[in-house]
Order: sequence, then C-alpha cells, then structure tokens
Amino acid sequence: MTRVAFIGLGHMGGHMCRNVITAGFDVCAFDLDAGALRRARETGARPAGSAAQCAAGADMLVTSLPGPPQVEQVLTGSGGAIAALAPGALVIEMSTSSLEVGRRAQAAARARGVEMIDAPVAGQTIRAESGTLAIYAGGDSAAFTRALPMLEAIGDPQQIFHLGPHGSGYAVKLLLNLTWFVHAVATAEAMAVGVKAGVDIDKLHTALVNSPANSNFLEHDVRSVLDRGDYDEGFAMKLVTKDLGLAVDLARVVGVPVELAALVEQIHVRARSRYGDQAGEMSAIRLYEELAEIELRWHTSS
Repeated sequence: MTRVAFIGLGHMGGHMCRNVITAGFDVCAFDLDAGALRRARETGARPAGSAAQCAAGADMLVTSLPGPPQVEQVLTGSGGAIAALAPGALVIEMSTSSLEVGRRAQAAARARGVEMIDAPVAGQTIRAESGTLAIYAGGDSAAFTRALPMLEAIGDPQQIFHLGPHGSGYAVKLLLNLTWFVHAVATAEAMAVGVKAGVDIDKLHTALVNSPANSNFLEHDVRSVLDRGDYDEGFAMKLVTKDLGLAVDLARVVGVPVELAALVEQIHVRARSRYGDQAGEMSAIRLYEELAEIELRWHTSS
C-alpha cells in the first residue's frame, strides 16, 4: 500500500485528505491546527507531530497550503518535509504558489533524489468535498503518471491536466484565478449599471447569459449572490488578493504589461479592506452594490 504524507488540512486540504484515505491510501497527516488534525484522524489518518515526522517513510508527500511562504517553510525550511523523505519519493505540491518558490523546492527535491510536480487545484470547497476538483499539473511526464492514481482520488479524471514542465501548473492556476476575478468585476459593473439604469435584474441576467458576452461566472457563479446574497466565504479575500498579487508578479517576471489585471487586483484589495480578510471571494460584487446603493437580487424566482 502506498504511504502518503498529507500536509495542510484547511478548507480544501481536509476534504482532499479524506478522499485520499477513502481511495485506500495509507495516510499520515499534519497541520498546525489541532482541530483539523483531529478531524483527519477521525477519518482514518495517522496524525503526526511535525511536517518532517509526517514525511518520514512516505512514498508520496502531498501539500495543500495557504501560499508561497507556507510552501517554502513546510518543504524546505528548518525541519522541512523534503529533507525527511527518502530518495525516490514523490512530492505533489497542490497549493496556489509562485514559480520562484516552486523552483527552490524543486531544486531541494532534486538534490535529495526526490521527484516533484506542482499540481494546484480549482473548484471551491464543494468540489474538494466530492473529490471532483480540476487539477493543473506541471512536471516530468513520468512523475505525473506516477502521481495520477493519487490525483484521481482528489480530482475529476476528465479535468486533470498535465500542462508541461515544472511550474506550468502554478502558472495556469494563477491565470485561471485572474480570469475568474476579471469576470467577477466585469459582471458586477455591468449588472450594477443595468439595474441602476432601470433594467429588471432577472431580464438583464437572461439577456446577458444569452449573448456573446456570456461567461461561466455570469451564467452560474454569480447566482449565489443573486439567489441569496452569498458571496462565498469558502474562499477568503485574503487568499483572493494573495492569488491576484501572484498573477501580477508572474506577468512582471515574464515582462508582459497587465494593466487590467493590476486594476482588478486593486479592486479586490479595496473590497478586502472594506469587508475584512475573511470576507467571501465575491466581495467585489458587494462593493459595487454598495457604491450603486442597490442589492443585486432576483425580483422573482429564477
């Protein structure tokens, strides 16, 4: 039986870890949050006292962490997990992180004789719970093939993508998030202006969805706001602004001007400042509602 070390048991990682256990892997888990670690133990994981203790003896190490500082600390910091792995082990790094931190972790893994892929996920907590996340992987094709049974325990097999060499997964995930949050701002602006101009919100939404301007966000994701004023607290604004900052940083590194991305980032920074770190990821819509002095809600059942 494949021995798995799973580090990071937050909103996404806790569900992901449980699905790995359900798939039949032998799992040792670690998180700084004692409550999260207790829940993992209740689903069948063996708890560890540190990242290094968790990784010792593992065939695969899976990490799902808040951002680049945590990724670097867990993998290569003092008492880091990579140094505790035996040569021949595989690291599957599933956080939304930066290419720079990924390169340093990859170098540490290589020096240890350990393989590594970056494989960040998308799909919010509901898909983490159901084991149907989309996964965006970068790394050697042989390492990806080796990781695939693990990835299929976490994600939808039709939405697990090998995108190229190490770093490709990180890059695509950042760009995916950037595009989604651009759509969020565009939708908020259009709907706020339309309602303020006197257009019935139900008819406005129907018209936009049935137009060339349609998007998955407009057709599906915004409905949680329209239905019940739910701005999706499953993904906090502190993480939204982290991800958007990483996307803008990536553009800067590769030398591409991204005026729209920078503006969208700052709109979300403003929403975070207004509503707090833990506010839901669609809080930019709430910001436009406040500015327009309206609420974007259905007038009739839809």
